[in-house]
Amino acid sequence: MRWPKAAQQATVAVLNMHSDACEVGTNITLIMMKEFGQLKRLNLKSVWAKEAYDFTPWLADNMQKLGEALGMDLELETREASVGDFSLDLLAKDLGRGRTVIIENQLTVTDHDHLGKLLTYAAGFNASAIVWIAEAIREEHRQALEWLNQRTDEETEFFGVIVEVLQIDNSKPAFNFKPIVFPNEWQKTKNRPTSTPKGELYRAYFQKLIDELRDNHKFTGARVGQPQNWYSFPAGFKGFYYSASFAQGGRVRAEIYIGPGERDQNKQMFDWLSKEKEVIEQEFGATLDWERLDDNKASRIAIYRTGSITSDPAILQEIRFWSIEQLLKFKKVFGPRLKRYSSTIKPIPVGVEAET
Repeated sequence: MRWPKAAQQATVAVLNMHSDACEVGTNITLIMMKEFGQLKRLNLKSVWAKEAYDFTPWLADNMQKLGEALGMDLELETREASVGDFSLDLLAKDLGRGRTVIIENQLTVTDHDHLGKLLTYAAGFNASAIVWIAEAIREEHRQALEWLNQRTDEETEFFGVIVEVLQIDNSKPAFNFKPIVFPNEWQKTKNRPTSTPKGELYRAYFQKLIDELRDNHKFTGARVGQPQNWYSFPAGFKGFYYSASFAQGGRVRAEIYIGPGERDQNKQMFDWLSKEKEVIEQEFGATLDWERLDDNKASRIAIYRTGSITSDPAILQEIRFWSIEQLLKFKKVFGPRLKRYSSTIKPIPVGVEAET
């Protein structure tokens, strides 16, 4: 007996519904059976026994991660930098803005003693960014940092950061920098001195540049463009920077800046790279300008194109795309060589001043 076509279609529909219901039921069962691990927050002193001997050196080695949390490209300048009878934990530089950053840390809850030291160090180093890292930040200290951000000028920024170490069951611990206090950009810009029209063009241009480098290429942790004709990014080794700038003579430049040590040391590094000039340019895909700059302390290897910040928007977009492409190539070509240089030549030590 042959079933009518409508009956066949109805039967298939019922079977499909039954199949879908079984699949949904199976998924619900799997979700209900899913086991989750327990997230634990570890005591900092169980990870770093001593602040000065364990935590501060570790933080110095993880400056890039701290910078990412703060929206800066940080480079360590000095550990235990002296201010009178006191010693600042870490003195650093915000490469993108060329400003001084001081970092004071503790493995406990914030206290008045460290707040006083923080302000002393800020004045002693004329710092623009002041960072306080702790296991937890007391409410009164959070309010103090907020008040300082509200009352100081646009060039001075205070950050309160919690460092936490997290673990799921018996997994490998993971650290996290959690900013609790940071400058209110809108409040700061209300009182910002008006820059020149050209300065605002630079600010807008570099804002787009760093946003794309950060979001699309993970090249930088920087977040705020500045009214300046350049922006520098860390190359992963002290004193070496990748940089994009508007140079004199209607030219745009991308470069690797070589300035990690004294003049002779910088020229030695430049000469070491120069020995591979042909291979480097072949890898880069273009002829580079090898600028030893014998009258200067530093050297650079650069590539240029024509352009100006006053070019029309379409040309500025071309310049931005070109600059990003060159910076990525500089990192790809020179990054491995900087690593090889640092492993074969005696590394340049980060200055450490003795405690007084």
